Amino acid sequence: MADIINLLAGIAAQDPLDSLRDHRAQAKENAQLSFEALLEPADPAGVSFRDRYAVAAFTAGLLGAPRAEEFYRDLLRDEDESVSWAVAELLDEATAPAAPDSGPYGIFESAALAGENVPGPWFDASKETAERLGEKLVAGLAFTHLLVLHPRDSRPGHLALLLEAGWDEDDIVTLAQLVSFLNFQIRISTGLAALTAAAPTTGLSADESARSADEPGQSAGDADSGPTSARAEQALRAVGDRVKTYPSLNRPALFQQGGLGWVPWIAPVAEADLSEAQRHALIEAGRAKNPYFRLLARDPAALKARTLTDFDIFFNTTDGLGRAERELAATAASRLNGCLFCASVHADRATEESGRRDLVQRLLDEGIGSESRLGDAVWDAVVDASVALTLTPQTFGAKHVKALREAGLDDGDIIDALSCAAFFNWANRLMLSLGEPEVLK
Repeated sequence: MADIINLLAGIAAQDPLDSLRDHRAQAKENAQLSFEALLEPADPAGVSFRDRYAVAAFTAGLLGAPRAEEFYRDLLRDEDESVSWAVAELLDEATAPAAPDSGPYGIFESAALAGENVPGPWFDASKETAERLGEKLVAGLAFTHLLVLHPRDSRPGHLALLLEAGWDEDDIVTLAQLVSFLNFQIRISTGLAALTAAAPTTGLSADESARSADEPGQSAGDADSGPTSARAEQALRAVGDRVKTYPSLNRPALFQQGGLGWVPWIAPVAEADLSEAQRHALIEAGRAKNPYFRLLARDPAALKARTLTDFDIFFNTTDGLGRAERELAATAASRLNGCLFCASVHADRATEESGRRDLVQRLLDEGIGSESRLGDAVWDAVVDASVALTLTPQTFGAKHVKALREAGLDDGDIIDALSCAAFFNWANRLMLSLGEPEVLK
């Protein structure tokens, strides 16, 4: 099978960038295995191939990735041509008229972050389309829209809606993995395509549409949690203790370095009940104590491939970008997406690797915007590139390649930075959609 990331990026075999990707051979192989586990599993179980391809085509369309959308719609046509046309119609409705701002959108639960609230368009399928697709797939596409465009708007009620529509807990983990993985796959393909196109002397790209942390947001009191909020409350009551809401949880008010835990909204696999395949997928035995990894173990093939991709991107330091800059890219993506947990963990690691606590804290405090500068050429270029790759649609282009190269990064370093930012568009969406952070005592 062709390497899908290379295919979407327009990279031919033996291309210099393909050779540079081989420096992270485990990440490259396991990104491909993630595609196979999530899009072409040996046993699709409760999520049919039709529904997987429909979610993939819809995700690609929402991300503004025409090559990926065409690729996944071709797979969907082979399963069900009428569903392919219905997804195309939904994308026409979802992407026109153009939104006034780029995503990610979302409302923070913390009043202290209300100035960064950004309302955005919501999913709304017509009655006719819903009848053509069926209740389960429509619910899955609504969840897809949420994760792609509104990741920080995820709430327990959204999982209750999926349960009511016929998705069980295993299916929900697979769906969250699928959408989150596609946000990685398509973003890294976008970055690699821009790197392929940009010669060292390339000029600036079109102006980047970046959001400043100082821009007025929507107040917490005016927050719109979406058209499904009332139905979500009803669904929560209907599914009972299958979804937990933690009314007394000590939730963080601001972005911070370290000190946060995470709790799941749906049940992880009990440690004693982990199968041999699930334990093997954890890679490290100690992860059996962690509810996040035991939850992802509901889809062990996806978990194993994801973990090995993660390890090679972040911990293979035989060459390439420094560990501090890799953690910085993860922090910048997490800050923009609004994932307080991931930003906390990786800001802490960026400080540990660099010793530059004040600079890392400035990124957390000031947020992401055109006026937020750290005063270090490499760090500013890495943050800007990570932001451009995280915006929806992505704005990463020749301007960012030029800045990274002028800061002294070679193309292997740049691939590392892009891989880290893209990967955290995967990690953030899992953390945000399946549970929430808590302040540890």
